[in-house]
Amino acid sequence: MTAELISVGTELLLGNIVNTNAAYLSKKLAEIGVSVYYQTTVGDNKKRLKEAISLALSRSDVIILSGGLGPTADDLTKETAAEVLGRKLYLDERTMEQIREYFARIHRENVTENNWKQAMIPESAIILENHNGTAPGIIMEENKKSLILLPGPPNELEPMFEESVLPYLQKNEKKVLYSRMVKICGIGESNAETMVKDLMEQQVNPTIAPYAKTGEVHFRVTAMADNKEAGKKLVLPVVEELKERFGAGVYTTKEQVTLEQKLVKMLKKLKFTMVTAESCTGGMIAARMINVPGVSEVFHAGLVTYENRAKKEILGVSKKTLKKYGAVSRETAEEMVIGAAERCEADVAVSVTGIAGPDGGTKEKPVGLVYIGCYVCGEVEVYECHFTGTREKIRENTVVTSLNLIRLKLLEYM
Repeated sequence: MTAELISVGTELLLGNIVNTNAAYLSKKLAEIGVSVYYQTTVGDNKKRLKEAISLALSRSDVIILSGGLGPTADDLTKETAAEVLGRKLYLDERTMEQIREYFARIHRENVTENNWKQAMIPESAIILENHNGTAPGIIMEENKKSLILLPGPPNELEPMFEESVLPYLQKNEKKVLYSRMVKICGIGESNAETMVKDLMEQQVNPTIAPYAKTGEVHFRVTAMADNKEAGKKLVLPVVEELKERFGAGVYTTKEQVTLEQKLVKMLKKLKFTMVTAESCTGGMIAARMINVPGVSEVFHAGLVTYENRAKKEILGVSKKTLKKYGAVSRETAEEMVIGAAERCEADVAVSVTGIAGPDGGTKEKPVGLVYIGCYVCGEVEVYECHFTGTREKIRENTVVTSLNLIRLKLLEYM
């Protein structure tokens, strides 16, 4: 089964709204073995929308449209789709009642006349209830094709897709896709792909697809099979091979697990506490850690010591060190991490000091030079890193590298 996504809304074309719906739908469809070959974004224009729907029907089994189901005059999706299939609209009493009930729940007494536009339903359509808004979803079937209309707001689209569309599609799809994600840190994208080039060249089923993130490389291993268990048997040997090749570089094989979640889990298992001392990253490492629920068990403090005075007063970095070696130096990073660990009585600490740019670099200390100090149970190591890119990119790479260096150090204690 092949699917096509049509995202409707001029605001998407103008860049006023990021199209998260397409990413969500593509991911969910892949999980049940439905291949998405085309994605289209079209504005609130009836002629162009009609052309997009007609083209999609000529080449795909399932067409999912998101957006354009609201009560205003420029919400044209339902009317245009019905016209393409030659369906008339009728006023559905049950949908009208659901709209009334929704407005009553949110204590809105004045229901404007244009809201009843959303209760107009194409003939012979399957109505999908919307428990989070007023626009119902709609499925129209024609010549073994399915046209699925979903509301644009993600908080309406996603629950409706999970509750109604997934069961509908799974009922008609015989094959399933099973996939596992292998997440790697500390190895560049080009090196990582080179290390699995032979596997990718001979792949048929399962397949290996690389995804690059800042400081990380993810490999999705996917198999098409008759059922989940059969897919799992195909995927697991490849996952094990990737783990063998990348060793400690692999921090998880679970889709939802992040680098910071993995680090927090390790800290909890070891019963270690952690503190951060940041200069050029300005608290970004601490923010990543605090993203993890329950981190308060192991995370003591995040110290942002941007100015030299703060490095001296908060972390105890000596005036002599700063004068002789400078704020961006191996020596300063070492004193920062020791000071943070001792003052907060933490088992683990990380410090960062560097030049994120775009200004401030010299021949001796160029933009992108960062020193990362790692402290674990009294042992200290300082790493010199050279990152490239924008100020934001350098800082992001520093964060990921810092988290990964601590992870690798903790492996020695596991």
